[in-house]
Amino acid sequence: MPIRDARADDVPAIQAIYAHHVLTGLGTFETEPPDATEMRRRFDAIAAARFPYLVHTDDQHRVLGYAYANHFRTRAAYRYTVEDSIYVDPTATGRGIGRALLLELVARCATRGLHQILAVIGDSANASSIGLHRACGFSHVGTMKDIGRKFDRWVDVVIMQRTLSTDAA
Repeated sequence: MPIRDARADDVPAIQAIYAHHVLTGLGTFETEPPDATEMRRRFDAIAAARFPYLVHTDDQHRVLGYAYANHFRTRAAYRYTVEDSIYVDPTATGRGIGRALLLELVARCATRGLHQILAVIGDSANASSIGLHRACGFSHVGTMKDIGRKFDRWVDVVIMQRTLSTDAA
């Protein structure tokens, strides 16, 4: 499956995929989709931090999904821990795109000397994201109950974690 580094010209497709998930799902707690300018600002910040930002494309080079790692927290002690984000176009789910992206993201984070990768998953009923992370070696480490409110209901957050390296920094 064609996975490559994301480029600035991928941002409109990334924004469209994310907007769908903001408007229809609980995987993100944003309630209004960011516009392309804001998504470009976010893309540039992740690129400047030198974290991996990946896209999965089809044979016509259309973006079908994306994944990136970013700071878990910005304080210095957290510098070896990242949080993942993965979103797949709703027309392309069930094809293994999320799994391919996550496995590649994990591999790239490991080669950068990072120690832990976290998944902060919106909605404890989000079986597809929880199952994806479990299948890729993540362990459930906690659930924060009723932590967000979206679509007129309280929503949990599930935390999953995978060790990338057992070496001391």
